[in-house]
Amino acid sequence: MKLDIYGVMVFMHVFSAILSIGPLFLLMPVIKRVRGVGTEVEQAYMSVINVIIRIVMHAGHLLVVTGALLVFLGPWPWYTSWVIVTLIILLLSGVFLATGFTRVLRKFNKPGANKNEILRRLNRTSWGYIGLMLIMLWLMVQKPMLW
Repeated sequence: MKLDIYGVMVFMHVFSAILSIGPLFLLMPVIKRVRGVGTEVEQAYMSVINVIIRIVMHAGHLLVVTGALLVFLGPWPWYTSWVIVTLIILLLSGVFLATGFTRVLRKFNKPGANKNEILRRLNRTSWGYIGLMLIMLWLMVQKPMLW
């Protein structure tokens, strides 16, 4: 049996796409439960939130690497319209992750922080990131020629 490196890359790319979107759907109920709980329980929920964000971030790294390898090994040139648009959205999602999740989570334990506002922003950011990821998923599957 011959090992098909391109097929392995496709599998890893799809798997990392699932891992970079799926855990965010777990984030919504966890965020909802954080409101109005005691400090110890709150810290436990925040640990779960941090783990979810780390999974999404690391899966995103694998997604980028495997995507770059697929474009390099595959039949599509870098200047194809759907590749360019995907790269632009990829950069936006990176900024989104850094500002929407990491900075917001750092503020949560600071004295005087408005925790409800932080949780609201975290929820809104999650939905925004899911939206960006779904657009990228559409671009990867459909591969539309935009120009």
